[in-house]
Amino acid sequence: MTTPILWALTLTAMAISGWRFWVRFRPLLAARPAGRTDRIADRLSFMVGDIGLHRRLLRFSYSGILHALIFSSFLVLFTAILESFGSGLFPGFSLTAIGGETWIALLQNIFAVVITIGLGMAIYHRFVIRPERFEGSKTRDATIIYVLATPIVITMILEASARLAIDGQGSAWRPVSTLFMYPMMALGITGHAAEQAEGVFYWAHILAILAFLVYIPGSKHRHMFTAGPNIFFRPLTPKGQLPAPAPTPGEDTPTTVQAYRDFTWKDLLDTMSCTECGRCQSVCPAHAQGKPLSPKKLIMNLRDGYLTDQGLMDSPDHAMPIVGGTIQPETLWSCTTCRACMEVCPVHIEHVPKIVNLRRSLVEEGEVEPLLQSALTNFQSQGNSYGKPAKQRARWTKGLSYKIKDARKEPVDILWFVGDFASFDPRAQKLSFLVAELLGRAGVDVGILYDGERNSGNDVRRAGDEGLFEMLAMHNIEQLEVCEFNRIMTTDPHSLNALKSEYPALGAAFDVVHYSELFLELIKADRLRINPGQAGRVTYHDPCYLGRYNGIFDAPRDVIRALGHELIEMPRNRDNSFCCGAGGGRIFMEDSPGGERTSESRIREAMELGDIDTFVVACPKDVVMYSAAVQALGVEDRIAVRDLAELITETVETEERVAQ
Repeated sequence: MTTPILWALTLTAMAISGWRFWVRFRPLLAARPAGRTDRIADRLSFMVGDIGLHRRLLRFSYSGILHALIFSSFLVLFTAILESFGSGLFPGFSLTAIGGETWIALLQNIFAVVITIGLGMAIYHRFVIRPERFEGSKTRDATIIYVLATPIVITMILEASARLAIDGQGSAWRPVSTLFMYPMMALGITGHAAEQAEGVFYWAHILAILAFLVYIPGSKHRHMFTAGPNIFFRPLTPKGQLPAPAPTPGEDTPTTVQAYRDFTWKDLLDTMSCTECGRCQSVCPAHAQGKPLSPKKLIMNLRDGYLTDQGLMDSPDHAMPIVGGTIQPETLWSCTTCRACMEVCPVHIEHVPKIVNLRRSLVEEGEVEPLLQSALTNFQSQGNSYGKPAKQRARWTKGLSYKIKDARKEPVDILWFVGDFASFDPRAQKLSFLVAELLGRAGVDVGILYDGERNSGNDVRRAGDEGLFEMLAMHNIEQLEVCEFNRIMTTDPHSLNALKSEYPALGAAFDVVHYSELFLELIKADRLRINPGQAGRVTYHDPCYLGRYNGIFDAPRDVIRALGHELIEMPRNRDNSFCCGAGGGRIFMEDSPGGERTSESRIREAMELGDIDTFVVACPKDVVMYSAAVQALGVEDRIAVRDLAELITETVETEERVAQ
C-alpha cells in the first residue's frame, strides 16, 4: 500500500512543481534571441569552476562559507534523497548497499551535521546579523525555506536512528544516527515501536522533500536550478562592450526595450535567477548616496513585473511599458554604469545592459533631463560635451616645448587619443600638458588628431543614445584608419574602453594602452630617469573603466612604486573599487539632493588611512570629481588629489637636475 501512495504523491508533487516552473519560464521561449551558444567548452568549464569553487560567493566570507557548507552537503545528501524515494518506489532498492553500509552512510551522517551548521549560520545571518544588503529581500521566503530544509535533515537522521533501534545496535558508519538511537531506546522506542517510528520519520522526510519541491518554483531559491544556466550563458564579449540593440523582426531598425517582449530570453532568465542576496546593492554607489536605485530591487521589480499579467508574453497587456510602471525613470538615471553590481553577483546577472536598454527607450521618447539633453546636443553638433568648436580641441598644446605631430599628416609611433575632459577642462588640460612634456622628454614619437578627434562615445552610449554613439565612433574610426601608427594611448579610461572594447564590434580593432602602461614601459627602459627623493605615502583610486572594465590594475601601482612612493591601498580597491560617480553620463546630469556624494565618501575613506596626504588618480574625470570633493569637504590642507602625471613630473630627472 505504501508504494502506490508514494507514487501518487511523488507524481502529483512533480506535476505541480513542473507546472509552476512552466508558467514562469514558458515566456522565455517567445522572447528575443540572445545567442550565447558559442564556446561551449569555455562556458562549461567556467560554470563548473565558478559554482564548485564559490569564487564570487566567498568574497563575502561569512555568507560564502555558509553557502559552501549547505551546497556541498546538498550534493552528498542528495544520495539520501535518492535512497528514500528509491526504496519506497522500488522495493529492495538500496543506494548504501553499493558501499556495503559504509562510506556512503558515513558521508551522509557527516554532511547532515555540516548542513545543520550551515543552516544555523544562515538563520543567524538572516535574523541576528541582518546585514543592510538584505533590506528589501523577502524574509518570509527565506524563512519558509529554513522551515522546510531543516526537517528534511532531521528526519533523515532520526529515520536511520529508529532503524538502528529496531535491533538495538548502533553503527560505526552512522555515528550521528547512533548517537540519537540511545535516547530513543531509553524512551522505550525499540522493536515494533521503533518500526513505527521509522515509518513516521520516513514519511515526514518524504513529505518535507515534496513540499520543498512544490515550493521552490515560486521562491528565490529556484536559483538552485537557474544559477548554473545563467552562469553558463554569461556574455563572453569584453566587459566594456555593451550588447547592441537587436533589430526589430522583419525590419532593419533597432529595438528599444519598452516592454517585456523586447527583452531577450537571457534578460528574463536573469530576473528569475536573482537570489536577493543584496551583494549588488551593497557595492552600488548610487544606492550608497541614497539615490532611488538598488540593483537588487531593480532586478526583483523586473521579475515581479514579468510574473504579473502585464508581464507575461501571452497576456493582452504584454506591451505595457516598463518605464513609468515597473521601473521609474529616476531609478535608471541614477546608475553610473560602474559595473560593481555585475562584478559581485554570484549568478552573473547583467544589470547594466538592462539599465542602458531601458534608457534607450527614454532617449527615443525625449524623456531626458535638461543638462544631459544639452550635452547630447553638444555631442551631436560639436563632437564634445562642452559645445566648443573642434578647432579649439588642441589649444592646450600651446606653450609646449615642442610641436606635437598631426597624426593625420605624418606617421607616428603613438597616437594619443586625448579625450574631451583632457582637452577642454582647465584642470585636466594642465595634466595633458604635463603628459605631453613627459612624452617629449622621453623621446616618444607621438601625434594627436587635432580637430579630427570627437568624443569616443563611451558615456553617450551608456546614457542611452545609441545612434549618437555610432555617429561619434564611426567618425573617429574613419579618422584613425587614415593614420599610420603603432599604438593608441589615452589618459582617459572612458575613451580607452570605447577604443579597446566597443570599437572592435564596429569592425575597428586597435592596440590601445593607458598612459600608465606606456609610462611604466618608459621608466623600465630608462627613457625617463627617476629621482625618488620626494617619495611619500600615497593611496591610489582604481577608475572603474580602467580597472573593473579593462583589467588594468597593476600598471598605475607599478609606476607609483617605481617613483619611490609607499602605496597604501584603499579598503575598497582593484575590482572592488568605489565609483567616483561620473560614469554612465552622470557627469552631465544634475546631482539631485541625497546623501553624501560618492566622491566625497571616497575622500573620507582615504583620509581614514591615517598618514596619507596624496590621493593619486589616473583619469581626467577623477581629477575633476575628487578635486571638487576635497573642496566640498574643506580638507584641502589635509589631502591633495594628484594625477599620476604630476607624480612622474615631480620625480623624473630633468636635464637641469642631471646637470646639478
